[in-house]
Amino acid sequence: MKKIKYISTLILVLATALPAFAVRPATTLISPDTTRVLRNPLQGWVMYMGRTWDDNFWSERGYDAMKISGSDSTVRVSDYASCAYMRTSWASFEPREGEYIWNDPDSRLMKLIKSVNDRGLRVAFRIVIDGRDQGQNTPQYVFDAGAEGYYDPKSPGNNLSPYPDDSVFQQKYAKFFKAFAEYFDDPSKVEFIDAYSLGKWGESHSMIYKDNNNKKAVYDWVIDLATSSFKKVPMIIHYHRMLGDPDDDGWGSVPADAEAMIEQAVAKGFSLRHDAFGMHGYYQDWEKEMASKWNFKRPIIMEGGWITGAHHRYWRDPSGLYREGHPEDVRKGEFDASAEARVNMMDFRINDETRSWFEDSFDLVKRFVAEGGYRLYPASVTAPVKAAGNSTVKVQSRWCNLGWGYCPTNIPQWNGKYKVGIALLDSDNNVVKQVVDQSSDLSKWLREAPADYETEIDLSGLGKGTYRWAVGLVDITDGNKPGLEMAVDASALVDGWLPLTELKIK
Repeated sequence: MKKIKYISTLILVLATALPAFAVRPATTLISPDTTRVLRNPLQGWVMYMGRTWDDNFWSERGYDAMKISGSDSTVRVSDYASCAYMRTSWASFEPREGEYIWNDPDSRLMKLIKSVNDRGLRVAFRIVIDGRDQGQNTPQYVFDAGAEGYYDPKSPGNNLSPYPDDSVFQQKYAKFFKAFAEYFDDPSKVEFIDAYSLGKWGESHSMIYKDNNNKKAVYDWVIDLATSSFKKVPMIIHYHRMLGDPDDDGWGSVPADAEAMIEQAVAKGFSLRHDAFGMHGYYQDWEKEMASKWNFKRPIIMEGGWITGAHHRYWRDPSGLYREGHPEDVRKGEFDASAEARVNMMDFRINDETRSWFEDSFDLVKRFVAEGGYRLYPASVTAPVKAAGNSTVKVQSRWCNLGWGYCPTNIPQWNGKYKVGIALLDSDNNVVKQVVDQSSDLSKWLREAPADYETEIDLSGLGKGTYRWAVGLVDITDGNKPGLEMAVDASALVDGWLPLTELKIK
């Protein structure tokens, strides 16, 4: 048997008379692991992949040898992340009609996705359609088929984009999106899809319509397209106050329908993200109120808004908190805003931003690993040490969450698929009996609010001998195998199960 670290066992002597074999249950107290990176879905750090890729992607960007603050040591960025976010164009996935890049495993994009999965990370996507400030993101065949569009106002005659209320565009995009979902609606490889990616930079604002009165109709179309296409992978929407709005500024007074549009998306199964954390001029009271309203009802994903270079001049932030030449100030501002919003995921965004997190603020990287998102573990398990064959026994367990976020088993795409599992292992660590506690609701496990369960186990079919109790967080859609990493000593685990005390059956 493996030695179990950080676990102590107390034998509770019952004061009352007990039936044969049902004596002296043992309580195991488990100390949590507070430092290990847990690669659980919708939790942890997100690294960004940029828009250009090649076979040397990881080494050329320094992602495999990132220096950390206060040390000459280096680490791999991917070792601290749960997923890799790809913000790229529709044209990169479908350069010509029906020519889907995922059917070509030798393409640069698919090779990069494979390299992400090979590192144990899932991928996430935002597919950009609008070409302003970037280049043409929509395939040319869409316009050749008759879709109307507009050129970049800053670069007349360039960066053609389709009107989102154009019927030809909608027909072609819907066909592409459904094909994309058919291939990528796989939660074992894909973290989330940023599904309403219209507007400038795919951030759902500064929209240009044929007719501004079509704002709501376009919104309804996109939301319904996403919900009818993705059933397993979570969908994300930007809780931007100018969601779908044609305001050229991209940020104005809050439209009257802004909150209702977010509510509609959430009701349809969307989770939330925002792209301006740390930007006090943009992430204001309305955005904070939206985060507070949906805390523990939908997971929130954070993207930092500032670029720590001359481009956006972060030291001009209206808060006055950021000093020029001190990107660590920005990192602290983003971290504090993320803690306030109780986000489940933070970002390592583009090269300079990522280096800043590791070289200037590695302590915050580690703090989010320890405190952010959800971090679940069994604080104690009480189980019998002896029992009669073919009897029914009870196991009590207490579960805790060390993170400020929550495990979003309540989102429709997950539909409560993660549950508490109780197992018995034989001497070779094979699972010989397993029970799923169907009453367990991981979305209710909040920081400083332990959850207690009493689970009945029917021992029928087990022969005489010695077994070992084990607990895990199982995926009921995947054969009830452990599906979430627990915040416990990894060396004590056996295929995701945490072995505990022995049970003797006579």
